[in-house]
Amino acid sequence: MTISVRTKNIVIVGGGFAGTTLARSLQRRLPDGHRVVLVSEESYTTFNPMLAEVVGAAVFPEHVVAPIRQMLDTAAEAGSQFIMGRVLRVDFERRRLEARTLAGVHAIDYEHLVFAFGTRANVDLVPGLAHNAMPLKLVGDAMHIRNRVLQRVARIELERDPVERQRLGHFIVIGGGFSGVEVAGGIGDFLRSAIRYYPRVQPHELKVTVLQDADRLLLELPESLGLAAARSLQSRRIAVRLKARAARVDPDGVTLSSGEFIPGSTVICTIGTRPNPLAEGLALPTRRGRIETRPDMSVSGVTNVWAVGDCAWVRNAATGQFAPPTAQFAVAQARALARNIVAAIERRPTEPFRHVSRGMMATTGHLKGVAQVFGLRLTGLPAWMLWRAHYLLQMPTLGRKVRIFVEWTWSMFFPADITHLRFTRTDEADAPQRSTPFSAARPTP
Repeated sequence: MTISVRTKNIVIVGGGFAGTTLARSLQRRLPDGHRVVLVSEESYTTFNPMLAEVVGAAVFPEHVVAPIRQMLDTAAEAGSQFIMGRVLRVDFERRRLEARTLAGVHAIDYEHLVFAFGTRANVDLVPGLAHNAMPLKLVGDAMHIRNRVLQRVARIELERDPVERQRLGHFIVIGGGFSGVEVAGGIGDFLRSAIRYYPRVQPHELKVTVLQDADRLLLELPESLGLAAARSLQSRRIAVRLKARAARVDPDGVTLSSGEFIPGSTVICTIGTRPNPLAEGLALPTRRGRIETRPDMSVSGVTNVWAVGDCAWVRNAATGQFAPPTAQFAVAQARALARNIVAAIERRPTEPFRHVSRGMMATTGHLKGVAQVFGLRLTGLPAWMLWRAHYLLQMPTLGRKVRIFVEWTWSMFFPADITHLRFTRTDEADAPQRSTPFSAARPTP
């Protein structure tokens, strides 16, 4: 099936921060005769900075995702269109792409094409990482980590070997950046809240360790804030190991480049990204796996093709440096690109991307955080409140804002939810299993 209409399509591939922000910005600016078509493999946008909140049970998983259809104006006859599908190939000469959808392969003609499909987690940076560690990139990853934490604590209750109990209760986080610091703090808080329901587990049997291959945490922030983050974590009995490079990950723990072995049955990886497979098959100029762009975010060698967000290599005219792959810069690039696409349609000059960072922030646990905003450095409760206020405002609908606010308020006064969600279907409940903890042992003759 071919989607080819008189209305000219501005096709956006990717439904993350960059893609949805661009679509919403274009809806308000596009001249008559044009519309937005957004193509994404998922039907929702994930607010990745809040995934640690899911791991720590501060919010429900559905609270950190926003349905793309609710974010776009698709009511009008020539309004925007969302297509859930995976792009298979792009014909730049015919200005057409093909996407596999639930209804088969669709061909979509475009007037302008924007790549905003982000990156994927890289689990090949360290030997053994792919098989023995859990990445934190998607909402499914966050739920898997949360379930694993609950499984480990439940297993400790049944374990008699003290050495094995210590290994089961050790949670190792590789990476001391924003995600690593936030998930370590979230797990630490979750364990302290949940342990009351596991009377046979002692507090000293549970431990969280952060491994950072540098001399401090949060390298993107000033040194004083990195040190403050370390002190905040350590005050919550979370171990911070600096200049500790993971050389190998095994089922029983992590071996450092120094040769030291750290026992632990749960390893969480927050380092490294790899290019989206689509970027490799486009035959476009890339740098470090990201699509290289001109200053105005257009791609050289092809007509009316642009790239934005984590998948794009964009130079920031304000600093002369290349923009980092963060949500703040993805949103800023998307808004600037919306203006440039409209300018290109109206045959006006485009402008180079220019953005001055407003600051960065991270939580280190409940009521604790660090932040730098417009040159002002904050720690503790003010930074934590600023972090929550910022991401609450980023939510696209009023309903979601209210639900998250209520859930955050609830979590301040009540213990964390320790539900282990398995999503077992009816036809699977009584299906034969290779081994089950609930099967009765056959008596010995």
